[in-house]
Amino acid sequence: MITKIVLEGKTPFSKETPSIDDLRQINFFWGANASGKTTISRVIANSTSSFESVVEWANGIALETRVYNRDFVDKNFKQVIPGVFTLGEQGIEIQARIEVVTEAIKKLDQEIRKYIETLNGENGSGGKTIELIQLENLYEEKFWNAKLKYQDKFSDAFSRSIGSKKIFKKKILDEFMSNSADLLPVVDLEILAATVYSKNLRQVENIETIQSSALLALEKMPILSKRIIGKEDVDIAAIIKRLGNSDWVRDGLTYFEANNGICPFCQQATPKNLAANLSEYFDETFENDTAAIIALESDYSRECIRIQSQVQAIIDLNSEFVDGIKLEREKTRLDAIIVLNLQRISQKKKEANRVVELDSLQVVLEALMAEIKSANDKIIANNAIVRNIANERPKLTSRVWKFIVEELKDEILDYRKQKSDLAKAIETLEAKIATKNKEKTEQDCLLHDLEKCITSIQPTCDNINSLLASFGFTRFRLEIGGDGKSYHMVRPDGSDAHATLSEGEKNFITFLYFYHMLRGSTNESGTIADKIVVFDDPVSSLDSDVLYIVSTLIRQLFENIRANRGTIKQVFIFTHNFYFHKEVSFNPRRATSKSGLLNEESFWMIKKRDADSVIERQSQNPIKTSYEMLWEEVRATPENRNKATIQNTLRRILESYFKLLGGITLDEICEQFGGDDKIKCRDLCSWINDGSHGNDVLTDVYYPTPDDATIQMYLNIFEEIFKKTKHDAHYKMMMGSPVS
Repeated sequence: MITKIVLEGKTPFSKETPSIDDLRQINFFWGANASGKTTISRVIANSTSSFESVVEWANGIALETRVYNRDFVDKNFKQVIPGVFTLGEQGIEIQARIEVVTEAIKKLDQEIRKYIETLNGENGSGGKTIELIQLENLYEEKFWNAKLKYQDKFSDAFSRSIGSKKIFKKKILDEFMSNSADLLPVVDLEILAATVYSKNLRQVENIETIQSSALLALEKMPILSKRIIGKEDVDIAAIIKRLGNSDWVRDGLTYFEANNGICPFCQQATPKNLAANLSEYFDETFENDTAAIIALESDYSRECIRIQSQVQAIIDLNSEFVDGIKLEREKTRLDAIIVLNLQRISQKKKEANRVVELDSLQVVLEALMAEIKSANDKIIANNAIVRNIANERPKLTSRVWKFIVEELKDEILDYRKQKSDLAKAIETLEAKIATKNKEKTEQDCLLHDLEKCITSIQPTCDNINSLLASFGFTRFRLEIGGDGKSYHMVRPDGSDAHATLSEGEKNFITFLYFYHMLRGSTNESGTIADKIVVFDDPVSSLDSDVLYIVSTLIRQLFENIRANRGTIKQVFIFTHNFYFHKEVSFNPRRATSKSGLLNEESFWMIKKRDADSVIERQSQNPIKTSYEMLWEEVRATPENRNKATIQNTLRRILESYFKLLGGITLDEICEQFGGDDKIKCRDLCSWINDGSHGNDVLTDVYYPTPDDATIQMYLNIFEEIFKKTKHDAHYKMMMGSPVS
């Protein structure tokens, strides 16, 4: 049966109209004309006719649908009506075989439903199919998260065409099966991506390497470790050697010479041979060694400045191939050692007899040269890529995908296994369903053949004529045509009655024809197929007696459904007629139900809200009497009240209660008021009469829809009428207020 109906923007329903769900075996819908009842009946009749509407079936199994509405009447009220074949009572043996085949078909239907429920879940909302969809969605998210993780690093590797999660997942699975690229660490891939995917890709000159051999050689000059002293066989040499003050003496020599042989310290005359001894002590060798130290200082400083400038120039390049931070750090070490070594050479120059050892620059220079070599290696690789960029980009892209699928390897393997298991289960279920459907088709064919042996259109003709006669329709009857497969409507004298039937007669004969079709078929077979039935306003233009029999006939269908007899599995009733709704929905068992409803039934109201209609589920049968329904409109909140009909509603209540029940006219009621209250009462009577009669086409008078303030004012006068006439207890009762 149908479990849910979705109406998406089908006139007069809006796109926000909620679904009609949790439908039962028997479903009652009440709504005014043009509220949308026929729209729903047409959707049920052929749900595939509109992409905006959806009908969901229990276990996904659609049943045959029979719909009685205006479309059915227009289609079937013809001069020649197809006959309705039903099973006759003859052929006991064939009847027995039909029962056996019917039971076999029911069993097959149960097995098919079981497999379909396992495949698609209850009402198509679960099962293996949904599990597969959920699995696909789960791994779409997992794989997509990997894309997001590396999007910034390898955006060029992800083609713009891979914009959806589904397509990205397919790409991952394809690459997993076919990608044979080298697997590189992510750091290497990032380095390559910075070059290969760069928008400013270009050839770059190599960085000039540092020539450090001359500087390193200066560090090892023998002069640094040589004690530079004067000639030892000079008389003064012994004391200078003993005191170890040759540097002091040499510095003081300049003052001695400038002081004309007088000691610059004690100001005493010195021996005549002192100047000669000092000159002899500081001989040519001493002077040469001193000059060597001065030359070393100059050369060392020059080489250091050259290398420092070269390193700084490399740093200032700000090249993407150079680790600037590391190079800065090594240069800081270089500068510190150079400062220290220059200080030591300066000391050697001042104190020539000192032994000096310089800190070697070899380690820091090697580190600098290693950085330069690393940068040049990157530059060489960059230039090679530039020369071969047409091949390098797809090559790197392939490597990026290789890295991604390797990182997702466990998830991919898990996904493939789960999908394989689900696919096998689904394939097995579909195969079982196909097998059972094939068996059912074979049984259906056998059943059709058996039905042809004992079906006839005569019983339907006899039953319809009997019902027509019993309700006084004696001016026409059905007659089987000459082909034995159709009916004609004829008068008692045998003349054709089709063109002269009244609207009521036309509707009643068409309803009876539809009703008997429910137990048969317009073909010689197919008389026992399960079906759902829709009645859309079946009592239009019928008098009360016929309305009663129509209600009785439909209630018989309800009882068959409750007892699980026959082929009708679900019924929908749509009507705007209060009396018919009350009659057709009558069931004394409902009064003993705690919820006010029976388990197999549901009640709905279709209401107009401005330009659109809304559908509301009811917790109990909403139609009691037409009088009670009028009061419901009075009790409604302003936003739920029909402003266009409220005047007519108030008029009908006052006339029904006071005039019909109490014999009091509206004029007599107004006479019970005095002063301004009488004027207000007469004003109310005029207002409700104007609003009830609507727009007068002949006089071209237009009565506008009242606003909320006007309605509330007259509702207050309406209440006052019941108080003035001592009927306020009735007013309170109908408004749902406590009666004191």
